[in-house]
Amino acid sequence: MPLLGGKGNKFKADPPKIRIERVAVERPTPVKPKTKPSSLASKTASSSRAASTPGSSPKPSPRPKSHSPYPSSSDEKRLERKRKAAPSTPAKNKSPTNNRIAFDKDSDNEDDGGWMNLDTRKRQRKSGDSEQLSDPNRKLRNVQAYEEPEAGLKFIHAPDIPSQDTKLVPVMGGTMDDVAIEIQYPSPQPRERYELVWGKDKIDAVQASIRIVQLVAENYLSGDEAEPFTNQTNGFIRRLEKASNRNIQDLAGFKSAIREYNQSLLALIEDGVIAKNLDKMHELPAHLVAFILDQVYDRTVAPKVDLLSKYENGTDYVYGELLHPFITKLLVEQTKMTSDQVFVDLGSGVGNVVLQAALEVGCEAVGCEMMENACNLADAQAKEFDARCKLWGIQAGKVQLERGDFRKNPVVLKALQRADVVLVNNKAFTSQLNDDLVRMFLDLKPGCKVISLRSFVTDFKSSHNINDVGSTILDVEEFAYPEGFVSWTNAGGPYFISTRKGV
Repeated sequence: MPLLGGKGNKFKADPPKIRIERVAVERPTPVKPKTKPSSLASKTASSSRAASTPGSSPKPSPRPKSHSPYPSSSDEKRLERKRKAAPSTPAKNKSPTNNRIAFDKDSDNEDDGGWMNLDTRKRQRKSGDSEQLSDPNRKLRNVQAYEEPEAGLKFIHAPDIPSQDTKLVPVMGGTMDDVAIEIQYPSPQPRERYELVWGKDKIDAVQASIRIVQLVAENYLSGDEAEPFTNQTNGFIRRLEKASNRNIQDLAGFKSAIREYNQSLLALIEDGVIAKNLDKMHELPAHLVAFILDQVYDRTVAPKVDLLSKYENGTDYVYGELLHPFITKLLVEQTKMTSDQVFVDLGSGVGNVVLQAALEVGCEAVGCEMMENACNLADAQAKEFDARCKLWGIQAGKVQLERGDFRKNPVVLKALQRADVVLVNNKAFTSQLNDDLVRMFLDLKPGCKVISLRSFVTDFKSSHNINDVGSTILDVEEFAYPEGFVSWTNAGGPYFISTRKGV
């Protein structure tokens, strides 16, 4: 039955034909760095969980598996527990190296890609043959973080993450009396506590420490300023890697390098160097965005991830994730969002995409979710996200996470009228809900982009069930995402970007 059908339906008589273009989207090729300061840390993301034998520091290995939609190496136990909890059917021809969370139906995950360098602060946009900043008006520095240090800033320290593993083993030949370290972030905010221990449910403090130092050197310091950090002979990164080498196991040397790193970075912060450098930046590299979001996820969602499997199949109460590289592709490369725009996620789950939009783009980001467990985890993420942004000295866009039915939520309805990009992971939505969404899109401003996993306009090849309202108000383009872009399958699939027509 046509949407809004009936005698008074002015759209019913002669529905216009819709042009649908099919465009294959290739997986973005990771940017290769000019230098590679380390082999150990470049293979794992910062908040990776320990995966070595007790009593030794973690050995280098291919990118560890993660339950998070961002580059990390969270432990096998939680990932396996989440996979078992999900009622989905494994995809055919599953890649043995592609371990993702198999939620039944819905959206978000990532891909590490290797090292960043200072040049990745700029994205290439097609404007003749020149490279330009995508959003020169964005201000990255969190002024409050630098002018008002909070001694009591509340965030979840790595050792405070709930764990079922009580058999913790110190690494690098240490004892439980000397495993504590603190890491300085590139702001005057408090340091985070870590523990140099091995455990299946524990943050790998060795890899986290090395990765944090790398990210600070690569993204907050100029070449000369970064020399004490990146020097291949005696820089902090080199010393940390050497001390944690399986054949050396120098706990004292590792802790000494951390202390000197903290002191050096704090001196740069107090001298105003970090703040000055941030003021010159206008965007964040995708890997830094991923690392920060991964820290948030691992401290809030990961310990309670089993709650996300408690939903009913065949209803609108279904959970799934669009993964990190997919969102970067959509918001940064295809819709080219900027910090003065508005993003809305209808069915925002635990808030992953909303937080990524606010951090990576710097825009106002609004989400709405109706599943209670997902809403509770989203609130926890938003709280930790705010604190983590201060630790990293970064100003994210305004975040609003709403609860309930987005068809009735007044905040969401008003946001839709201002929205520049709307995301709807409607892969598992019922036909009624998709029809209701088309009615809501009547209020979108001309030019607004709607990203969806199912088209709101029936394929032009079909001779029946034409969606009159959808075909009247939306121009649709069809694309294809590759494997590894969604959480519920390893296979690729179609997605659609619809543009609201002018009135």
